[in-house]
Amino acid sequence: QLPAGLYKKVLVILHDSILPYMNEPTLMIDFLTVAYGIGGAISLLALNGLFILIHQHNLEYPDFYKKLYSLLDPSIYHVKYRARFFHLADLFLSSSHLPAYLVAAFIKRLSRLALTAPPEALLMVIPFICNLFRRHPACKVLVHRPNGPEDLSEDPYIMEEKEPSESRALESSLWELQSLQNHYHPDVAQAAAVLNQSLSEIEDNISGLLELSACELFDREIKKKNADVPLEFEPVRGLFGKKNDIFAEHFTLD
Repeated sequence: QLPAGLYKKVLVILHDSILPYMNEPTLMIDFLTVAYGIGGAISLLALNGLFILIHQHNLEYPDFYKKLYSLLDPSIYHVKYRARFFHLADLFLSSSHLPAYLVAAFIKRLSRLALTAPPEALLMVIPFICNLFRRHPACKVLVHRPNGPEDLSEDPYIMEEKEPSESRALESSLWELQSLQNHYHPDVAQAAAVLNQSLSEIEDNISGLLELSACELFDREIKKKNADVPLEFEPVRGLFGKKNDIFAEHFTLD
């Protein structure tokens, strides 16, 4: 049993400062699998080491995607390791051989959690979800479901289900992203509106969005040039205002 702080310090550097210099990196399998099962930030940090063991040393982890799915909770959009997690999640979900129900479960869960996410996280996760649709066209039924439930309480998706195959995500619809089209931040609303059109085949590059912060978003907004905002629907005519104004009938400017 290691202190949580020590776990984090080791896992942060494990993938690039320890594993490459070990004669038998597979000796870290037990340590990483235990860390991956702890939950929270420790599980997120263990992903880097597991990724190396899975791709380079043929580690088999039967419940890997189930555990990855369980890591998706409201804090995932707020933790400081968010960029690292979504970079690796993008790699793990890049295979076109993944079953549609699994990818749909990830899409649906990310979309549901996006309802309470900050704008800087939404500008990253919406292109992330669009890329998943490009890789897995079978999941587009979530967007184009003509006979979806009229009442949101009838959504068949089971948010509390820990097993992706039992979540019934493929039977649901993506009303969460449609609601984000009315988001208070115009950039988020514009990003969510992309789903109203047919997606291009070229994936969005999300590498520049992974570490987008609220400060950067604020700086971007205040640097925008202010456009002339009309305050009246009808153009002003004369000194006293509108065309049929009573003052305009009795006063004129010479």
